[in-house]
Amino acid sequence: MLVVSSTLRTSFYERRKALETRATKRKFKPILLLLIIPFIVLCWPPFYNFNNPELAGIPFFYWFQLLWVVITAVITVVVYLLDA
Repeated sequence: MLVVSSTLRTSFYERRKALETRATKRKFKPILLLLIIPFIVLCWPPFYNFNNPELAGIPFFYWFQLLWVVITAVITVVVYLLDA
């Protein structure tokens, strides 16, 4: 019983020490604002609610959203690389 409680106590103090060494306040990074762009564009359907122009027979409404999947992935990679 003593061994178990000392092990639990040690791990508790190690976790507490690790938490204390973390930064308490994070700085604002303007590059993260790029992640809002896809959200804003895709949350406004009147902006892309059209049938024309078609791309390979697919209405604009659908291929525009699929295009933004790729654009969002590229933006995420850029933000990740610039933030590191």
